[in-house]
Amino acid sequence: MALKATIFKAAIQIADLDRHYYQTHNLTIARHPSETDERMMIRLLAFTLHADEQLSFTKGISTEDEPDLWLKNYSDEIELWVDLGQPDEKRIRKACGRSKQVVLYNYGGNTSDMWWQVNSGKFSRFDNLRIINLSQEQTQQLAEFSQRSMQLNATIQEGHVLLSDGSRSLDLMLEQRL
Repeated sequence: MALKATIFKAAIQIADLDRHYYQTHNLTIARHPSETDERMMIRLLAFTLHADEQLSFTKGISTEDEPDLWLKNYSDEIELWVDLGQPDEKRIRKACGRSKQVVLYNYGGNTSDMWWQVNSGKFSRFDNLRIINLSQEQTQQLAEFSQRSMQLNATIQEGHVLLSDGSRSLDLMLEQRL
């Protein structure tokens, strides 16, 4: 018998001072059985950083033809492709060819540093690619916010995200690699 996704509900109030975006989003997030709390919360963080009424979660981890998040325009063209982790160069090349903008949230501690050393030269040729590094310490702390029902506040300004749930807060620094 196949395991089913675990459903999480998140109400996140976003104050993005850089984009002048102020909105509350009520999200339903399906966590794939093989997905960790850490990865799911990074998906939620990515949503927060790119929040838009048209931004949506995809099948993500269970399919190779879709990113974790995307924003499509009314003509069904991909405006924004958001991926997580350490994908291979072929996937990034395909994403850059299909989308106007690609953002990759790289995480995983030492393995993400090794991945970057191997691939950084290949990625520099893509004009529509941004890579953001998240430290292992930050993503582990972010995972601690995971609950089946979440009420979160996020303030975004100049490469920092202040995330709180009413009882604790976390200041995340976004390191842009590319």
